[in-house]
Amino acid sequence: MRMTKAAAAVVATLALAACGGKSTTTSTPNPAPGDKVLHLSFMDDPGQPPDPDVYYAGQGLLLTTNLYEGLLHYAPGTAEPKVAPLLATSWTAAKDSKTFTFQLRKDVVFHDGTPFTAAAVKPSFDRRLSVNQGPAYMVADVASVTTSGDYQVTITLKNPNPFFLDYLASPYGPRMMNPALLKANAGKDFGQTYLQTHDVGTGPFTLTDAKVGSHYAMAAFDKYWGTKSYFTTVDIPVETDMSTTELLLNKGQLAVILHELPQSAVRSYLNDKSLRSYSLPTMMSNFLYVNPALSFLKTAENRVALEKAIDIDQIFQQAYLGRGKKADQAYPAHMMAEGMATQSVAHDPSALQKLVTSLPADQKTITVGYDSQSVDNQLVANLISAQLAPYGLTVKVQSYPTSQIFGWVGNPKGAPELLLALGWPDAAPPYTWAHISFDPTGGLNYLHCSDPTITRMLTEGATTGSADTFSQIGVASVATGCWYNLVDQDDFMVAQPWLKGVEAAHVVAAPNTLSLNLLSVG
Repeated sequence: MRMTKAAAAVVATLALAACGGKSTTTSTPNPAPGDKVLHLSFMDDPGQPPDPDVYYAGQGLLLTTNLYEGLLHYAPGTAEPKVAPLLATSWTAAKDSKTFTFQLRKDVVFHDGTPFTAAAVKPSFDRRLSVNQGPAYMVADVASVTTSGDYQVTITLKNPNPFFLDYLASPYGPRMMNPALLKANAGKDFGQTYLQTHDVGTGPFTLTDAKVGSHYAMAAFDKYWGTKSYFTTVDIPVETDMSTTELLLNKGQLAVILHELPQSAVRSYLNDKSLRSYSLPTMMSNFLYVNPALSFLKTAENRVALEKAIDIDQIFQQAYLGRGKKADQAYPAHMMAEGMATQSVAHDPSALQKLVTSLPADQKTITVGYDSQSVDNQLVANLISAQLAPYGLTVKVQSYPTSQIFGWVGNPKGAPELLLALGWPDAAPPYTWAHISFDPTGGLNYLHCSDPTITRMLTEGATTGSADTFSQIGVASVATGCWYNLVDQDDFMVAQPWLKGVEAAHVVAAPNTLSLNLLSVG
């Protein structure tokens, strides 16, 4: 790529920053603790209470997935998402994808000792609908829940849904809640106030502390039906400074960092023999969103020309090496079979270079936006700025708070020309990404791009579940030039060498978290 001296200097500086940073290497491994306390941290407060009918973000999954359980889950320790039994031991699905019958586990109790039975399923679904937050859609189409004895339940939907089992397995899926405690603590908000500081689940841990912005804690549940936790207590302070978090890890005061390590730290930890690094498979991807309403980007041809001018190889090498791969599909990883939804955006800046020469001066300045909490995308935004500058564009880099970015879904006023955003689907089927990203009213369609063909195929795919249909949707999304999957990102974690079971405790569909009862010391 031809590059001005000034732009080349910027890229060289960024490359040094990506490779550098203070050394995190420690001289000898830290010893294992003897008190059975698992010390973790949040980089940012989860932002929402650990209420599984409310929580719909990232880091707080560490709480909701260890406090609560659903009928199904995605099996931990696998690279591909696989629906597996949890509180249901087996199930049958009607051919019309409307009726599902589950046999329930018989040796389960809620955290107050109340037995879990089929009678808990309908109140748990009803409560999610009453709270009516983001995850409510997963049970919105339930027509009836009927029981046959204490340990069989049949769920009938209003319409066919080939993805319903995945909804139940999703880390954001409906959790089973203690009906008696829900009723006793309903208040005027269906128990939302109560569940800010309590839990009513069956999971391997109970909530013992929840101070927003400060500290969270859990204790192992001694009557848990499954694998008992080696650790009796989980301590999770909110540490807002990554340097402090790394220092705590290096001193042995944290067992593992689960989230948000910048590339400089990743490179350092990969070479640190006193700690163990893990690059675990996820369905996280870093997308570039292109605004179809601004500047010269109002045509698909021009949007694609801009995307082709971006050197993804350089971005991957400098920002993601060791914890992901360059994306080759329109969907996040592990959603589509190899060769489907192919994303083909060959690096060729010639079209953009020619286009820019014909643009009026007021269209030659664009902004690359990113979430202010994302160190990775700050680096990526700067790299893109340096790459595009040689072709006559003035590229500004601007951070935006998460709340503002999600606000553009309702009103895109003030959105930049380009937006970098890390995202992942609610569940494994491609529909769960396509409908929130490519649908005109989708919750991740930040910049309001749409295509009538995609919208039509989404309706078709929601009924049939056809992989071919969703492959076509993916190809069509690339052709719009609105969505560009840059990198499939792994869950990079770094842990003390004595912490055992990290890979086995990781779920591909649940980033930044582990099934803590599967961890041990050795």
